[in-house]
Amino acid sequence: MSASTRDSEPTVRFATEEDVPLILSLIHELAAYEKATSSVLATETSLLKTLSFPSNPSSGYAKTLLLLPPHPPSTASHLPSPQCAGMALYFTNYSTWRAAPGIYLEDLFVRPEYRGRGYGKRLLQELAMETRRIGGERLEWSVLKWNEPSIKFYKGIGAQQMDEWVGMRVDDEALNIMAGSKKGGGPELKS
Repeated sequence: MSASTRDSEPTVRFATEEDVPLILSLIHELAAYEKATSSVLATETSLLKTLSFPSNPSSGYAKTLLLLPPHPPSTASHLPSPQCAGMALYFTNYSTWRAAPGIYLEDLFVRPEYRGRGYGKRLLQELAMETRRIGGERLEWSVLKWNEPSIKFYKGIGAQQMDEWVGMRVDDEALNIMAGSKKGGGPELKS
């Protein structure tokens, strides 16, 4: 990732295992912004098991970029880790039509104290570079319909709204039923 070349620019780096408490804190802050704090089930233990880190890049399912500002503002002194302005948590996906990988951005979050400084755009630029680095063709994400400031921001940097697509999800008990068992243990796939 890109290191800062001047003292006035932020640094973007991959998160390490030591950053898991910070990642969890950022997830909770994002959930509060999205009015969904009761939906967060993640724990430090579950993040350690499911995220990928530079020390073991083949483990885990998702990676996290952290953006560190050159000088945290005094308004951020109340934060548990004021040296971190935000994160981008993502994983690779695949397009059959393009026969190419891509990146799906699960969460982009810039703390309110750091907004308006270009940090969200910087994280997206880093993801665009990572998409190209893996030979990817697309960078995709979802945004809540009510989040007009983010929609405006995304359109302003060239993102296209995909009105023809509808997001679908199966989770919790419906996922267990679909898998063929209320306990989630249906038949295994054969290789």
